[in-house]
Amino acid sequence: MQKGVSSLVFTVTAMCALAADSPDGWPRWRGPGENGVARGDAPLKWSDSDHISWKVDVPGRGNSSPVLWGDRIFLTTAVPTGKPAAESTAAAAATPPDAPPPAGPGGPPQGGPGGRPPGGPGGGGRRGGGGFNGAAMRPQAEQKFLVLAFDRKTGKRLWEQVARVATPHQGFHSQYGSFASPSMLVDSKHAIAFFGSRGLYCYTHDGQKVWEKDFGIQMRIPMAFGEGVSPALDGERLIVLFDQEDESFLTALDKSSGRELWRTPRPSGTGWSSPLIATVNGRRQIIVAATKFSGGYDLETGKLLWKITGLGRNVIPMPVAADGIVYLMSGYQSPNLMAVKLGGEGDLPADAILWQNQRGNSYTPSPVLADGKLYVLADNGMLSCFDARTGKAFYQQQRLPKPYSFKASPVAAGGKLYLATEDGDVVVVKMGEQFEVLATNSLADQRFIATPAVADGAIYLRGQNTLFCVR
Repeated sequence: MQKGVSSLVFTVTAMCALAADSPDGWPRWRGPGENGVARGDAPLKWSDSDHISWKVDVPGRGNSSPVLWGDRIFLTTAVPTGKPAAESTAAAAATPPDAPPPAGPGGPPQGGPGGRPPGGPGGGGRRGGGGFNGAAMRPQAEQKFLVLAFDRKTGKRLWEQVARVATPHQGFHSQYGSFASPSMLVDSKHAIAFFGSRGLYCYTHDGQKVWEKDFGIQMRIPMAFGEGVSPALDGERLIVLFDQEDESFLTALDKSSGRELWRTPRPSGTGWSSPLIATVNGRRQIIVAATKFSGGYDLETGKLLWKITGLGRNVIPMPVAADGIVYLMSGYQSPNLMAVKLGGEGDLPADAILWQNQRGNSYTPSPVLADGKLYVLADNGMLSCFDARTGKAFYQQQRLPKPYSFKASPVAAGGKLYLATEDGDVVVVKMGEQFEVLATNSLADQRFIATPAVADGAIYLRGQNTLFCVR
């Protein structure tokens, strides 16, 4: 169902803090413009024997996406220390048996939150043998939470820092998660890693720790599906969202010192959607998508400026915004995609929703917004393209060459969409009003949950244990 679009007399600009000294970087999970779009091109075709510039092993397990600045790539992972799980370790708090199973982050997912799936193997499996994701509810093994830096040209590991050694209080989704799912942030001086309940860590590009922040909480995630929200950065303000079952909140920290500037309570309820920072009528605000309500918060004070309801359960995709409209999406129970006119205050009226869509929405991958078109990739591999202003579908639920599954979010470069599948393929689709597959690129024995990064004509792919550079 769609609604007419009113004329808008203001603009919204998504956060883009990439400095002029690194015009070819990918400083955060959804890229320099927070819309999944790269500033240059990327290769069209590759294989195991063609156009692989380098590949390098990555220890442990993580679904965070690579971030890039200058000649360096930054990544997080979690590695078991070998110390067995203590039987005395407290298991996760009990969750009602009817809690729904999230299917994704991301990264990040996105992610991924990142990308990004809410969690990854913690054992267990589907219903039976202790229930869905049962092993993730049992005591966990001790982990080293690592921050890694690689040389962008050669893949050489430049440094590795152990942010923390700890025993997680909960596990993660047995198929799609990890203890290192939120993606890092990087600017000209800092590389910032977020490990959820295990804290926030800031390093120089050379690996020297600047500060760390322990929030002193243990997030309670339904069915122990894992933590996966990536933080946001705007100038000197670092934004972190803790949406969980107990005492959710949004907070801002000083980027240089880690000092907390403000903290705003939110209605308790788990979500995996990373916050977006945008300018609305000259005012910077933080936009959060969630089940109970989505809303905008003042960047300087944390005050709630507006809110609106309409999304379903288990909100994962990150919002995107342009031309006075923010796009909010959910894909689980009561799925909905809403184009919301920005600029209002308080409880937004129904006519603030310019158009809606309930078919073919993404549960996990975040959308790409480019050239007035919104690209939505469903987890089952169906792709849709909408006119971002009117909601008209140029094509909807278009099948890809194979019945793929997705958790990584799509990225765009040079007029092409790159879709990294769980099956080890990256499908390249032409952007525009007509659906056209340009290439399918396969890497043997790979599975992509983390969202790719694109910069300087190259695409960087994180498989389960390998980081690839394709040129």
